[in-house]
Amino acid sequence: MVSSTPSRFDAVVLGAGAAGLFCAGIAGQRGLKVLVIDHADKVAEKIRISGGGRCNFSNRDTTAAQFLSANPDYCRSALARYTTADFLDLVRRHGIAYHEKHKGQLFCDDGSEQIIAMLLAECASGAVQRWQPCAVAALRSSDAGFEIDTDRGTVQATQLVVATGGLSIPKIGATDFGYRLARQFGHKIIEPRPALVPLSFDPATWAPFVPLAGASLAVDIASGSARRKTSFREDLLFTHRGLSGPAVLQISSYWRPGEALTIDLLPGQDAAQWLREAKQQSRRQIGNALAGLLPLRLADAWLGRLGMDAAKPMPELRDRELQHLAESLSNWTVTPSGTEGFRKAEVTAGGVDTRELDSRSMASKRQPGLHFIGEVVDVTGWLGGYNFQWAWASAAACARSLV
Repeated sequence: MVSSTPSRFDAVVLGAGAAGLFCAGIAGQRGLKVLVIDHADKVAEKIRISGGGRCNFSNRDTTAAQFLSANPDYCRSALARYTTADFLDLVRRHGIAYHEKHKGQLFCDDGSEQIIAMLLAECASGAVQRWQPCAVAALRSSDAGFEIDTDRGTVQATQLVVATGGLSIPKIGATDFGYRLARQFGHKIIEPRPALVPLSFDPATWAPFVPLAGASLAVDIASGSARRKTSFREDLLFTHRGLSGPAVLQISSYWRPGEALTIDLLPGQDAAQWLREAKQQSRRQIGNALAGLLPLRLADAWLGRLGMDAAKPMPELRDRELQHLAESLSNWTVTPSGTEGFRKAEVTAGGVDTRELDSRSMASKRQPGLHFIGEVVDVTGWLGGYNFQWAWASAAACARSLV
């Protein structure tokens, strides 16, 4: 039987993901009475599936430069006050073994469940209550702060923390609840869009590349122009529908519909010079020569795309043919038709406009006692553990400000 007298908490956290659990644990250990509410059946499912099940929980090289936002300076304060080193101290205290991959990426040795267990243990140390699954039916401000109608009755809270995440991966429970709540209290939303997501192409345009599905190579990839131009050097993966791999996931956060991508398939190489020297020094067929630089399937498909005979000996090729080949390899311009959507996106770009939030406490400038942390706000990190570090940093900043 549900009590008619609302339970009262110092803080209610909406969302039992990375940011929500971390914030609740810190606040509870500071002596606050904290409740976490989440509608999903499973706790922190996004942590569980991340990093191939090993959770890329942070990045050793985290700075504000690896994040995009309509208000790019907003994340600086939180990231500076809770660093990767701080989170690693916690990981070590819980006896979690980890390793570093390339570009500072930090992963659990034995699986992402360890990070979830650590967060739940931190919450237990702070006597945090968790209602899950539990849906929120209505929420309103009151003289005492906030009243929240849930499946388990009405609760009151002096402070409310929204850690509901974005729209990515709806099959594990992602919804727009956090954005609707923000609008309820007068906040602006930067239009959410899929980020760290594969890019798709018109099937007719992509048909010649379908046989390349599974081929991968390191590339330089760029999007935008002038001051908006952004580039990455990462691995590119061909798929049946388009392009994926770290290179595309990275650039997808910056790409806008209708824009072309520029891809250098031979990063760090002077393709024209290499081809000229190969012509002078070798009688190999162009297909075999090019296969020394590219995956064999890609080399053959690329020559076919240009109408070049892969069996033709290098010395028999005209200089202008080699120049055209070099330019096509170094400056492949291709325009995606779209993305694979929130279904395949690792994160959501956009969200609650941070110009209406305090950068030290994550508190709303419009509604006293209201806070927004993690992916629900307009702060999006690169691939490689940066988004988890934002979850930890924004949660810590918020938790330390709660009273």
